[in-house]
Amino acid sequence: MAAYKSIVDYEDVLKTRSVLPRGFRTGSVALTFHPRELPGHKLYPMNLSLIAIEDGNGLAAGVFTRNAFPGAPVLLCRERIDGNSIRGILVNNKVANVCAPGGFDDACSITAGLAEAAGGNPDDWLYASTGVIGWKLPVPDIRASLSELTGSLQSDSALPVAKGIMTTDRFPKVRSARAGETTVVGIAKGAGMIEPNMATMLAFIMTDADLSREDMSRALGEVVEDSFNAVSVDGDQSTSDMCILLSSRRAASPSYSDFVEALRQVCTALAGDIVRNGEGSSHVIEVAVSGARSRLEARGFAKAVVNSPLVKTAVFGNDPNIGRIVSSLGDYAGNNGITLDGKALSIRLGGELIFSEGEFRISPELETKLSAYLEKKSFSPGLKGYPEHDETVLIEIDLQSGTGSFRVWGSDLSYEYIRENAEYRS
Repeated sequence: MAAYKSIVDYEDVLKTRSVLPRGFRTGSVALTFHPRELPGHKLYPMNLSLIAIEDGNGLAAGVFTRNAFPGAPVLLCRERIDGNSIRGILVNNKVANVCAPGGFDDACSITAGLAEAAGGNPDDWLYASTGVIGWKLPVPDIRASLSELTGSLQSDSALPVAKGIMTTDRFPKVRSARAGETTVVGIAKGAGMIEPNMATMLAFIMTDADLSREDMSRALGEVVEDSFNAVSVDGDQSTSDMCILLSSRRAASPSYSDFVEALRQVCTALAGDIVRNGEGSSHVIEVAVSGARSRLEARGFAKAVVNSPLVKTAVFGNDPNIGRIVSSLGDYAGNNGITLDGKALSIRLGGELIFSEGEFRISPELETKLSAYLEKKSFSPGLKGYPEHDETVLIEIDLQSGTGSFRVWGSDLSYEYIRENAEYRS
């Protein structure tokens, strides 16, 4: 597992991952605004970030939140995603543009201004927003910054946008992979409100592979289910989640299977980065369930463990209170009418057998070993700028009832999570 000793060390790695696929340019600028919903005259910072396809002849595919109150940008992207000349996507942080008065018209006005500044028609541009729910976008401030934003575009690196889209994220997230002669580069933001039912947070994947829109949509849907749809930080699904795949169509298409594998590598790594970056996180918990009667059943058991507040807090405290794992499994089974054979069930923590044949396997020596294991996998929740490592706390559960399996990633629950969300708008 990779280990990083400083921001410089981490960004050196990100630079190698951030080389853009052919035909892409990215840029980001900062502005300040006063939210009209708040008293006083305090100014708040906002970043505008842009991913642009050079000749405006791109294609896009997307997966969006199932929240019943989606943000205006989600509605706009759903309308435009099937266009034959997608030019790129504009992203603002700080304001989510959800159920704000005139929010959809505001998004349309901003993309119209972007078309004037960068070319094409307004419908050629997608839009994403993240931040405070309920606030109205500062449309005049954003439109006034669009010329500066287009002037910041460069074709070297995705890193400026990876940084620009952050909100409460502790560090930027960039991953890349190759598929034949083509490149897949992904960036993401997300630290809270992460319990996906599609994708999670905001993720933008760029490729120069010349794929059909049908293949792009099929590949993205397939990969999202096992990556972004397999993580959880706090059990809250956002109103603004989307995962957008953009293609500049500048390179010959690899085989579909090769492209899916590269896309899977990028999305799975980004999903892990998001959990590691979760608000207040100090451990990433990886739960692998096998031997279920179906894949869906395995997913349900894995989510039950990773979302259990008692499991989360035990891991945070480096306390191998393993009874909480069994309790969460029994809770899920009992409330969903699933019969579990306790004598067939086995559980391992960090590779150590902790439950089998219907009984716990506990000893003073094992307690000491497991506590040391949890402590080794921890990182500082207050660390800003870079992750200390890419390691996880591994919980393996074999139900021995069938062939279904699923793997999820989640975070622990710390004091820092409460502080971060209590002071989110401050």
